[in-house]
Amino acid sequence: MTSAPELRGPRVVLAPVQPAHHERLREIHRLPEVSRWWKEPAADWPSADPDTVAYAVVLDDRVVGFAQWYQESDPEYRHAGIDLFLDGAVHGQGLGTEVVRLLATHLVDERGFHRLVIDPEAANSAAIACYRRVGFRDVGVMREYCRGADGGWRDGLMMDLLARELIR
Repeated sequence: MTSAPELRGPRVVLAPVQPAHHERLREIHRLPEVSRWWKEPAADWPSADPDTVAYAVVLDDRVVGFAQWYQESDPEYRHAGIDLFLDGAVHGQGLGTEVVRLLATHLVDERGFHRLVIDPEAANSAAIACYRRVGFRDVGVMREYCRGADGGWRDGLMMDLLARELIR
């Protein structure tokens, strides 16, 4: 898609994913507080996916999470979508909000997107609250949207953010 620039926030750095990050990202992905919301990744994850731009979330020189964005490039529907997770050890510190704000600001200001989307599971109230703090709004519930680790269907919440609604 495109090469990823390093993005710097007040506390975190979004560093383009490198092979040196892979094992730590896999370790975080396996944590129960992450794996309950994220499906089992492909064996080669997080190797480069040509349809996404991937970042390691770095705090004090330690990888503490993952963030990525992708785009719908059809000019009639152009927008970007984001995903992220953080190590449970750093939950509750406002880092998720900082990561979402940093990535959203980059996508709006540097990449020129007028609309961003994110689709957490409807039961993931902490993530939803984080996204709302940056300005994302609920669009609607997507019933039986994704399969959980137990094989059952789970609802998703489609959220979006227009560039003018970004809370900086």
